[in-house]
Amino acid sequence: MEVKKLSISWQFLIVLVLILHILSALDFDPYRVLGVSRTASQADIKKAYKKLAREWHPDKNKDPGAEDKFIQISKAYEILSNEEKRSHYDHYGDAGENQGYQKQQQREYRFRRFHDNFYFDESFFHFPFNSERRDSVDEKYLLHFSHYVNEVVPDSFKKPYLIKITSDWCFSCIHIEPVWKEVVQELEALGVGIGVVHAGYERRLAHHLGAHSTPSILGIINGKISFFHNAVVRENLRQFVESLLPGNLVEKVTNKNYVRFLSGWQQENKPHVLLFDQVPTVPLLYKLTAFAYKDYLSFGYVCVGVRGAEEMTRQLNINVYAPTILIFKEHINQPADVIQARGMKKQALEDFLARNKYLLAARLTSQKLFHELCPVKRSHRQRKYCVVLLTTEATKQSKPFDAFLSFALANTQDTVRFVHVYSSRQQEFASTLLPDSEKFQGKSAVSILERRNTAGRVVYKTLEDPWTGSESDQFTLLGYLDQLRRDPALLSSEAVLPDLTDELAPVFLLRWFYSAWDYIADCWDSILHNNWREMMPLLSLIFSALFILFGTVIVQAFSDSSDERESSPPEKEEAQEKAGKTEPSFTKESSSKIPKKGFVEVTELTDVTYTSNLVRLRPGHMNVVLILSNSTKTSLLQKFALEVYSFTGKVVGWG
Repeated sequence: MEVKKLSISWQFLIVLVLILHILSALDFDPYRVLGVSRTASQADIKKAYKKLAREWHPDKNKDPGAEDKFIQISKAYEILSNEEKRSHYDHYGDAGENQGYQKQQQREYRFRRFHDNFYFDESFFHFPFNSERRDSVDEKYLLHFSHYVNEVVPDSFKKPYLIKITSDWCFSCIHIEPVWKEVVQELEALGVGIGVVHAGYERRLAHHLGAHSTPSILGIINGKISFFHNAVVRENLRQFVESLLPGNLVEKVTNKNYVRFLSGWQQENKPHVLLFDQVPTVPLLYKLTAFAYKDYLSFGYVCVGVRGAEEMTRQLNINVYAPTILIFKEHINQPADVIQARGMKKQALEDFLARNKYLLAARLTSQKLFHELCPVKRSHRQRKYCVVLLTTEATKQSKPFDAFLSFALANTQDTVRFVHVYSSRQQEFASTLLPDSEKFQGKSAVSILERRNTAGRVVYKTLEDPWTGSESDQFTLLGYLDQLRRDPALLSSEAVLPDLTDELAPVFLLRWFYSAWDYIADCWDSILHNNWREMMPLLSLIFSALFILFGTVIVQAFSDSSDERESSPPEKEEAQEKAGKTEPSFTKESSSKIPKKGFVEVTELTDVTYTSNLVRLRPGHMNVVLILSNSTKTSLLQKFALEVYSFTGKVVGWG
């Protein structure tokens, strides 16, 4: 009977605790959590959130309830920082369906903590810890080590990746899951790569990434890993991805730098893209697209709502009510292509840039660009011909180049690509295509070629006369192209072209400087943010260096002090010797005392010391016997002591 009453009491206590937890979860007020009024501005809300987040972060605050408090702070900021959710909460007392799901997750988390304490069976509460039971979008983003090394790292040079490290039996992983789903849906549509690593099954990959706890969120760009250290809310994750991108991807363009920006095609050898929009900040979609095409295009942004852009907007006839993208090539006064749409989509933007990523007559600056502009012949139906202008750098804006550019603009075909090469920078390439170098010395030439393999084998035909850009030259080139469509055998010459020199590659000093800067930035980030376990290799290196440094100094100091102690007795003995010249004192030492190595001892030879000093002479020892009289003893013994001291460098004693 007593056992039954006790069981009923325990059941009543459990139900009471669960009811209290549910009521506390339902009584969630984001304004009260952040300590702000209902009329607080976004700046006040953000300030209050940062202050509380620093105070209650579980890594800094060891209070048992710090984790729950930090989660409430993050949820409150997530609601109040979003105007739509804040308005919904002000009217209806919650933030909509998403917030309801978060409350459900919070209640499940509290249930789980309580049930763990009483050892309930997991199936009783159906808590979604195991991956088999969890309804999550993470399954299609799971990464394995080989997939990460072979696909994610190379692809990170074209787009940033956002990766979450998770595991089973992870309370915090459950709490951030709604925010993670929302962020993944938004960022993936913009072009961000998404990945999920299960630390329980991919322990090797998690260790390689440097994630020692779950959940962890990190970003990868250009093969470099950066950890996310703020609260897991949508705005923070979006800013984190934006911070991964280089700061010089998109240049702000106004009337002052408009001409300079578009004229950069001459040096950069790239078309230039301009986005006109009313938003004061550069859209994230545009930044991500700029990063993906950074090797082919240069990007600029014009805010049509600020002063300094009216003249440019009026000159180009821009519709200020919809985002407009213009691409400029060699002609900076007229765009080569235009796209305009209110809701710019990623795929439409990429298609637009992909068909405009080369200049009309691009300069061959590297072997990679040569492969892309002049691909190898695959079949008779996929012939690609390259018309190459070999010119000097000084005559680029002269009549020959302008005429070649006009000819390329008037003869755009799928099978023909127009390019030009600086003869002075690519001397071996130019000399291979010129049959008579003296005839074309200091002049421009045009050659038509077709690549046969990747080893450099080409068939070509060079115009017999130098290219001046005259109507006769253009008519001759046009005739060759028409004849080439009917008879590919027109390209009768054959050669093996050497690889092009990479003209735009940074010099060794700059590469070394960039590498050193990245290393210093990584070390600084590790010192500021990483936990002690992540910092152990660096701290071990620092303490080892300090130990070696100070250990060497201490050993040297002791060595110097011992040398001083060894050198001090002769000075004292010498002073005693000078002081005792008038009255020498003789010390009789015991015959059993073994003299120190290298020490010459003067003793009085008597019948007692005779056997020990002469008869039983130890191996390696030498005795010098001085025979004196009482009258000469004082003066001669002093001189003898001085001579022996100068010979041995040691203290002399006598008895």
